[in-house]
Amino acid sequence: MCAYVLVAEDNVKQAELVRRYLEREGHSVVTVHDGREALDTVRRTPPDLLVLDVMMPKVDGLDVCRILRAESDLPVLMLTARSTEDDLLLGLDLGADDYMTKPYSPRELTARVRTLLRRAHSTVPKIDPMLRVGALAVDPVRHEISVDGSRIECTPGEFQVLELMAAEPGRVFTRPQILGHLHGFDRYITSRTVDVHVMNLRRKIEPEPRHPVRLVTVYGVGYKLTDGSPGGENGADGRRDIHDAP
Repeated sequence: MCAYVLVAEDNVKQAELVRRYLEREGHSVVTVHDGREALDTVRRTPPDLLVLDVMMPKVDGLDVCRILRAESDLPVLMLTARSTEDDLLLGLDLGADDYMTKPYSPRELTARVRTLLRRAHSTVPKIDPMLRVGALAVDPVRHEISVDGSRIECTPGEFQVLELMAAEPGRVFTRPQILGHLHGFDRYITSRTVDVHVMNLRRKIEPEPRHPVRLVTVYGVGYKLTDGSPGGENGADGRRDIHDAP
């Protein structure tokens, strides 16, 4: 995994050694030699990882780590000549992701860098699992449905129908497609099962179940879920679905 790595080390020879080893790994490396320059560089061009020496002029590495941790989740590998447990714990408490004491093996450092980059790369941003279609909200995690903030009680089969359609609002689902999704939730299922679920859902989520504007029929094809706006009220042939039964 190639990355942009910033090395903040006041010892020029040591910084050059680290740079050469990381570049052999395929990384793009920039070196700086004081804490102020490290902060400025990170803010100007954020790296994928920061190798940070503790003992640096202008702003020491501990302060650099503390400041950056308040601004971002940038992975930080801290280097120090101090080897006491208190020093180690202080660096980690300030937000360092890993900690190496001098003298260290450049090969071990590159291995630590690989591990930190892999960990950062595998971190998946949190995504809101809620499916929202207009005023309708379907929560697959909590297995809940609400309309305008009011919770709606549904059977497992009804929930599966609505979850399927809420994941792709506006898409027309045929009865066979919905039946395939219901497998395992309804012991005895037929095309009529789908119609019953739709009818029951309309009673629960529609302002006027006999005039559905959310869960609408596309005549000759199947059903689709809309946000309830006027454009979603009509079926494929332009007729309003006025019957309570689908």
